[in-house]
Amino acid sequence: MQRITIAKGDGIGPEIMEATLKIINAAGAQLEYDEIQVGEKVYLSGNTSGIAKESWDTIIKNKVFLKAPITTPQGGGYKSLNVTTRKFLGLYSNVRPCMSLHPFVATKHPNMDIVIIRENEEDLYAGIEHQQTDEVIQCLKIISRPGCEKIIRYAFEFAKQYGRKKVTCFTKDNIMKQTDGLFHQIFDEIATEYPNIENEHWIIDIGAAKMSDTPEAFDVIVTLNLYGDVLSDIAAQIAGSVGLAGSANIGEECAMFEAIHGSAPRRAGQNMANPSGLLQGAVMMLNHLGQNDVATKVQNAWLKTLEDGIHTYDIYDETKSKQLVGTIEFANAIINNLGQKPAELKAVNYQNGQALVLPKYQKKKPAKKELIGHDIFVHWNGTDANELASKLASIKTQNLKLNMITNRGIKVWPDGFSQTFCTDHWRCRFKTENEKSISKDEIISLLQQCNQTNIDTIKTENLYQFDGKIAFSLGQGQ
Repeated sequence: MQRITIAKGDGIGPEIMEATLKIINAAGAQLEYDEIQVGEKVYLSGNTSGIAKESWDTIIKNKVFLKAPITTPQGGGYKSLNVTTRKFLGLYSNVRPCMSLHPFVATKHPNMDIVIIRENEEDLYAGIEHQQTDEVIQCLKIISRPGCEKIIRYAFEFAKQYGRKKVTCFTKDNIMKQTDGLFHQIFDEIATEYPNIENEHWIIDIGAAKMSDTPEAFDVIVTLNLYGDVLSDIAAQIAGSVGLAGSANIGEECAMFEAIHGSAPRRAGQNMANPSGLLQGAVMMLNHLGQNDVATKVQNAWLKTLEDGIHTYDIYDETKSKQLVGTIEFANAIINNLGQKPAELKAVNYQNGQALVLPKYQKKKPAKKELIGHDIFVHWNGTDANELASKLASIKTQNLKLNMITNRGIKVWPDGFSQTFCTDHWRCRFKTENEKSISKDEIISLLQQCNQTNIDTIKTENLYQFDGKIAFSLGQGQ
């Protein structure tokens, strides 16, 4: 028997968890359960994380966590427990299969069968935000080489294990050349290690448009955190319904399985909710635990039930469905179909389902790192960049002098345009000539001079080159 942790969550969570456990237990799952409480009640008790320390201890001890949707109260500075759990437990890979169930669930894409593998720990979801001026708030986009390597390698290993033919990378590296550029670069490096799997790259905007219009052109998609969050909901919806999709969050030691939809408090306690999303998460969990025969039995029974036209309200269609049922009735119908297979939908056989074991990340040899400049971000209420440049003219060191001023990324000095709208947030770049290396003493001198001349410095960034390669973005228009 495998002991796992469960949380029934909020809203419709307890109902769909009850239905899910009833189904997998009836199918013969070899599981024992430790239940913890997370979510709204814990938040409102004064715990801003939404989970108690004892609950963390239970999750870490059992390694596997099946979680129903939770409600995060509005306001109050409450952090998303989903994001916190993924990061605390190192659940770097979010796996979301999206497959159409045509003709039994309405979709415009009858041949859709894709898996979106989303980086789960960094990107804008690091949640590092600061208000810096009256008019400007910043959110930091954090992308690391280990984060990129782990998720991209996972995507190729997933494709290899499950017989997938192609892995597609989505980024926006035509704009974010440093962050998204790193993800694309590492994708190209790792793809060479899998010559039997086709690989390609799409810019996220046109790629998302293509996926929405022609999802059958894709197989496995690997992408950064924010893009993956958006894409996976779109993919689930165009496949048939977000309510049918499950999610696996995989780390080196622990794993969490859930539905991708929310807690839907308006439907709570009415025996209406579709448990399919959480059930799909549970099927992925059973495969992760090596209980592939049980996962196969549950999935085929679920497909058979949908094929029989026994549907909950969210997917019920008078022209296709045969019986409108509630949560428990839907679960009972699946249980009655255990041991059967669908006739038209493709039956599954999860012989190869098991936890992917990837090598731990190995740090690379450090590059030669040279400091060649400094960006000083300034809060200034003027509107003329030439005036700001005049105020900064006296600020310089032996090797550093003002090179550029930008506002919201666009170059406004030298040779700015009067038509460019400017806020009160200015980036003032000081650089050496010919990328000459400097010491941090010159940076300290710059900042001291800013303070002495009443320049309101709100943020600074060192400008480096690594192994002789510029490691910072140019100003737009530079």
